[in-house]
Amino acid sequence: MTVSFSRAQRSPRAFTLVELLVVLGLLSGLALLLLPAMARTRDTTRTHHCLSHLRQWGIATGLYELDSGGWLPADGAPNGISPRNAWYVELPQAIGLPAYPDEGPWRTNALAPLGQRIWFCPSNPRRSNGHLLFHFALNRFVNGSGKGSQRMRLDAIPAPTRTVWLFDNARRAAVAGPGNLHGTLHRGAANVLFLDGGVRRVASASGRSDTTPDGLSEDPLWIP
Repeated sequence: MTVSFSRAQRSPRAFTLVELLVVLGLLSGLALLLLPAMARTRDTTRTHHCLSHLRQWGIATGLYELDSGGWLPADGAPNGISPRNAWYVELPQAIGLPAYPDEGPWRTNALAPLGQRIWFCPSNPRRSNGHLLFHFALNRFVNGSGKGSQRMRLDAIPAPTRTVWLFDNARRAAVAGPGNLHGTLHRGAANVLFLDGGVRRVASASGRSDTTPDGLSEDPLWIP
């Protein structure tokens, strides 16, 4: 017995143009809903990487302080040209990394890739101006800077848990004050390393600590 099928049975029903437009509209709506969540996830990941890099600088500071008998490293030149007695020379060597002058072409070449080095915040778009690049700046008020620079002992700092050490840099200099704190890098806040090795987000618009669970109960100190 021969079984025959109609044409409607042999061919699946095609979508109409209206149905396709409805599906595309739904997909576009879902994409619009997901984009902000994806952006927040990306920003959160970058923030955590930045905090991790600052924690490593905190470890380097602690190791240096132990090896030096309680002394903190000297600030060094604000433009990062000091070949010795500078935080960007002594701290990386404390954790087995090259000093800043021995780092790659990214210091003087804006087109050079940055990679995942602890010198960088993934959220910071700044690149070299042909002379230098520091995504993190050292608080110049701890040791002083220039001719008035003096190395400080960690045990001479009255409130190390509140005293800013390294922070998200809005410019490129190696040593700076609160005017360089990057105000918008992490959704209206900046990441800061304190002298006790702790890292926290600071709302830089007001210079006050952020209202996140890891925020400070008191304002950060720039001048010990």
